[in-house]
Amino acid sequence: MPKCTINGKEIEVKTGSTIIEAMFQENEAIAHYCYHPGLSVAGVCRLCMVEIEGNPRVQIACNTAVTEGMKINNTSDKVKDAVKWGLDFHLINHPLDCPICDQAGECGLQEQYMAFGQYDSEMAEHKQKKHKVVDLGPKVVLDSERCILCSRCVRFTDEISKTNELGIFNRGDRSEIGTIEGKQLDNNYSLNTVDICPVGALTSKDFRFRQRVWYLKDADTICTGCSTGCNIKVYFNKEGFFRTKPRFNADVNSYWMCDNGRDIYKFLNKLNRNTKGIKYSNGQQTEITPGAAARDAAKFLKQNSNGGIGVVLTGQYTNEEYDSLISVFINEFKTKKIFHWINGKDTFEDFDGFLIRGDKNPNTKGLLSNLEKYNILGSWQDLQNSLFKGELKTLIILGPENLSAFPDFSEKFSFFSKAENLVWCQSAKSEDLDKLGDVKGTSWLIPLKTFVEKSGTFINATGKAQIFKKATTIISEALSGTDLANIFSGKAPLIQTEDEVMINILGRTDQVKLEHRKKNEFVFKRGTI
Repeated sequence: MPKCTINGKEIEVKTGSTIIEAMFQENEAIAHYCYHPGLSVAGVCRLCMVEIEGNPRVQIACNTAVTEGMKINNTSDKVKDAVKWGLDFHLINHPLDCPICDQAGECGLQEQYMAFGQYDSEMAEHKQKKHKVVDLGPKVVLDSERCILCSRCVRFTDEISKTNELGIFNRGDRSEIGTIEGKQLDNNYSLNTVDICPVGALTSKDFRFRQRVWYLKDADTICTGCSTGCNIKVYFNKEGFFRTKPRFNADVNSYWMCDNGRDIYKFLNKLNRNTKGIKYSNGQQTEITPGAAARDAAKFLKQNSNGGIGVVLTGQYTNEEYDSLISVFINEFKTKKIFHWINGKDTFEDFDGFLIRGDKNPNTKGLLSNLEKYNILGSWQDLQNSLFKGELKTLIILGPENLSAFPDFSEKFSFFSKAENLVWCQSAKSEDLDKLGDVKGTSWLIPLKTFVEKSGTFINATGKAQIFKKATTIISEALSGTDLANIFSGKAPLIQTEDEVMINILGRTDQVKLEHRKKNEFVFKRGTI
């Protein structure tokens, strides 16, 4: 492991490390556009300039390996001057449209200029006009005028997605990013190009013009779109969730995530959620709080614990929830008739070789390990036989959060409705759940929390346990699986009030009333692109 000196500080780096990697290792600021740690080195932006003792010329840090005893700095006037005028060349044709650019507030160009530029430009030439609002495919829009030709997006489609849709066309100041003739940017990972674009050239059709990023908070969590368990950030404010982006984890998803995972924020928002508990009995529908619905259902279940109670679980809940719930089902309701609802066909071995898995649940392995722990052996055929024979009078169902991953939801709802009584616990709103009143006996709808509203552990397809923390609260009275288990066993869960929810979302300590929220910070509905 060679030793070198960076800006006067001696450090040790891995053999083969480049200067820019060494600088990032020590959190030393360095200008750069084209370099990305998940891609090959292009060396085209010429901004990561450093001075190496004994070398009369400045060098690029991204493609220069560290050698033993090397003395490096990027703080000299010589380096600063090179970077400053490099930035000036990058901005020759860049439009001054920051006020309407989606990237404003998280733009690499803005950040680099403030850190390494702040010069008086000597460029007097007219800007080269290029194509605007170029439809590259179903999910990505290009503004060629903003592009600085860093080639990150081209390298991504060549090296990571291996779909080769993008290239750089024309020459000189007329060079532009574009798609290969006859192709669209249409692969399962296309939105990663938006993430790695250092300016506002590539934008997501879904997020475009919906929110100014400085109105958003973010939180670390785990993607629930499939059993890979990509590490992600979710972006939200007091109006709800607006987007999802990948977070680096070398052992799981590196710097990337699939396009399908980007949509998981949509089922978190209030518009798509069950918000009130409902009891259906004798043709009457009574709206109550989720906690009251759970307590009423618990009373019924305890009174009828000898009447054939079955449980159906999806792989969308945490290890902690499974453990507490299964314990209650066995000890309080005297049943081990607990079954695993597998969405669709047997998809556990289905894998695209990169990130996307056929198992569209974040914690199937966690559910299976808990069923094994409690020696639960019931098969789906056992459930079918018990329902058709009338041996199960009541079913408790912990349904999916992400309905798009359950194409058989309507079919399964009809199947479960063969039971006389249903206790349906689920966060996601569905038209099928409006039919709960059609069951023979009594049924309850109990709204649950989503994964961003609780902490817990998921086990991914490779067996890796990943702990995540609560991000915020959207439905204050919704219950977690652990809350549900506590109510079923006679304990009281901790329920937040609306004011406490607002404090949690805004990160403030004063009481904030709902009616005081601004309404001009977001766009849920807008015209088509």
